[in-house]
Amino acid sequence: MPRIQIELPEQLPFRVELPLYLSHLNAAGHLDNALLLTLVSETRARFFKALGYKESNVEGVGVILADAAVQYRSEAFHGETMVVAMGVDDFNKYGCDLPWRMSDRDSGREIACGKSGIVFFDYQARRIAPLPAAFRQRAQAYPATS
Repeated sequence: MPRIQIELPEQLPFRVELPLYLSHLNAAGHLDNALLLTLVSETRARFFKALGYKESNVEGVGVILADAAVQYRSEAFHGETMVVAMGVDDFNKYGCDLPWRMSDRDSGREIACGKSGIVFFDYQARRIAPLPAAFRQRAQAYPATS
């Protein structure tokens, strides 16, 4: 089976720094692959906050994760600070992709990259919902949305 290849957009305008705690490590002493995704989820929540939203309320609808793809590049260790950069790409009728890259702040070493596919969801009707136009405008204008 061929390896996943993820092409990131040139610009990933949102950035957050997240320290690695002992609880992020696996038995081998490096960042656990599953817990890496919790750092990406934290970044996504902060990105939505920077846009003026909560993931549970984006213009009256919520967000759910439709898919995720990851390419692991190198190990990360306790005490390092990850810089996670995120952007928005590939809009469609019901959602978009949130491409991201994770690097060590001090060395610049790339730890992983990937994308999270999201769709908007109407929790009252229990079905997917159209992508809110205002979200698209804010996301595409970021960081000038403040």
